Amino acid sequence: MSYYRHHVFFCTNQREEGRRCCGGSGSADLRDYLKRRTKELNLAGPGGVRINTAGCLNRCAEGPVVVVYPEAVWYTYANQDDLDEILTRHLIGGQIVARLRLPG
Repeated sequence: MSYYRHHVFFCTNQREEGRRCCGGSGSADLRDYLKRRTKELNLAGPGGVRINTAGCLNRCAEGPVVVVYPEAVWYTYANQDDLDEILTRHLIGGQIVARLRLPG
């Protein structure tokens, strides 16, 4: 059994010179939002959900991106509503959110 039921990595990389990147799409603020929501719902911690920052996940053109382990499911998202859907359907309900899923 994994230490966390789900481990979510947010790319927050900021590229130079205006190149497209997750950090330029507000990923750090949205990471903070999902981290706060998991704590409010008592999902955070061992046996639950862990929200982490990642360096560049090298999928800038598809971003912003998160990857959820242990399933290795990659998502893109645009706002808090998308993250709420990932939280409710995947992290709580165990169903992959097909409309936000990126090819693995």
